[in-house]
Amino acid sequence: MMIGRDGILIVLALLVVGAFRVCRADGLVENFYNTSCPQAEAIVRNISRSRAESSPPMVAKLLRMHFHDCFVRGCDGSILLDGVGNVKAEKDTIPNLSLSGYDLIDEIKTEVEKVCPGVVSCADILALAARDAVTYPNDKARWEVLTGRRDGNVSLGTESDESLPNPSSNFTSLIQLFKTKGLDVTDLVVLSGGHTIGVANCATFINRLYNFTGKGDADPSLNTTYADFLKTLCPVVPSPATTVEMDPESSLVFDNNYFKAVLENKGLLESDAALLQNEESTEIVRQLTMTNSTFDEKFAISMQKMGAIGVLTGDAGQIRKNCRVANP
Repeated sequence: MMIGRDGILIVLALLVVGAFRVCRADGLVENFYNTSCPQAEAIVRNISRSRAESSPPMVAKLLRMHFHDCFVRGCDGSILLDGVGNVKAEKDTIPNLSLSGYDLIDEIKTEVEKVCPGVVSCADILALAARDAVTYPNDKARWEVLTGRRDGNVSLGTESDESLPNPSSNFTSLIQLFKTKGLDVTDLVVLSGGHTIGVANCATFINRLYNFTGKGDADPSLNTTYADFLKTLCPVVPSPATTVEMDPESSLVFDNNYFKAVLENKGLLESDAALLQNEESTEIVRQLTMTNSTFDEKFAISMQKMGAIGVLTGDAGQIRKNCRVANP
């Protein structure tokens, strides 16, 4: 059978598209475990959705854990590793002490290992679990998770302080950090929208409430009514257990309300308020207040970019048998 010139061009175009699909995102692909462990994604989804239903606060914790994993050494599951001897792991440092959900990842890993031992990485499980928890109770995934990550075998607490955004960061330091990860200003603003769910400890923002400029005042960039409200929850010496909604009155709903709060100067952290320190980022905030669908679309794109930071694929890294311990 002979193929004409047009036919050859069509075939070449299809091959290019197919190659793009397989090779995009630094070696990650769709449905990586289709043949090696076809049950894997369903197991992750079912357990994650079940936990999201029984414990809604877990959703924000899983999303934050995925973020913190990717920003330190890339998305290699290093946040899940326990410390070795006297060496603190990432999870042992101040930015990560409030993280939880490790037991959920352990549960998923245990179930996956029963059917496909040594096949599915902890890094992929974390990426999928975060997506599936945030998606609940919807059936359509909020973003596509490409898979094929392998696990790292090193976790150093000292790297967390260097690589993670600080709650008191200004715009300049935030954008510089994001650029080192291959992310741009749109990603910075959009991913900050993850603060639409979850809570923060008083210690992460209390400096904005009392003596901010050394004159006994609150941060002037913070809505005064909101600042007065926060003071009722967080006195000068707050209880370590006290937390406040990141998104006022909407901390269990994944929507664009966070951006509306930021525009009203009700961003809880200094890093939230920092989004209004730059004209471009301020305009992006405004755009994201328009519709939830706009936020959903942008968030999906930025999450895919973040999920590909520094990934280990092919023969790099390992597939850990236990997410808390590197293989011998």
